[in-house]
Amino acid sequence: MTELLESIREQLVELLPRLRRFARTLARHDADADDLVQIALERALTRAEQWDPASRLDSWTFGIIRNAWIDELRARQRRGPQIDMDELAETLGNDTTNTEIEVMSVQAAMARLPEEQRTAVSLVLVEGLSYKEAAHVMQVPIGTLTSRLARGRDALQAMLSPAEGVQ
Repeated sequence: MTELLESIREQLVELLPRLRRFARTLARHDADADDLVQIALERALTRAEQWDPASRLDSWTFGIIRNAWIDELRARQRRGPQIDMDELAETLGNDTTNTEIEVMSVQAAMARLPEEQRTAVSLVLVEGLSYKEAAHVMQVPIGTLTSRLARGRDALQAMLSPAEGVQ
């Protein structure tokens, strides 16, 4: 078991950039994303015996991050809305014209997608998981994943395309 745990640790270190990227896609806030990654790493290491070595560690860990995010969203609903003073301070004094430029960026467009579409796009298009693996992470049938992915792609294309008739 010690060799397996050491192997998992090494693989998790290699996965860190991808885990952070996926967590940021879900949370849309760096601090929350870092917390998600920390939770996922802790759970992966303490529950290493639950991982099937015949499956991909990245898919398993993405699932842990997704489930941790769902838990966090539920906890936030119970706590009610909270104001992030750091985020509020960053936005004070910004010119609103910058907002229009940000909306046209891929990151802003991704943030505007519904969570299930954003997750599907992130897992398949950004992280490179197969449809089957992404469907497993999201705990949905492949057909559901495919439709969420198609709707997400269409929405991104609509958000990132220049407006018709504007010159």
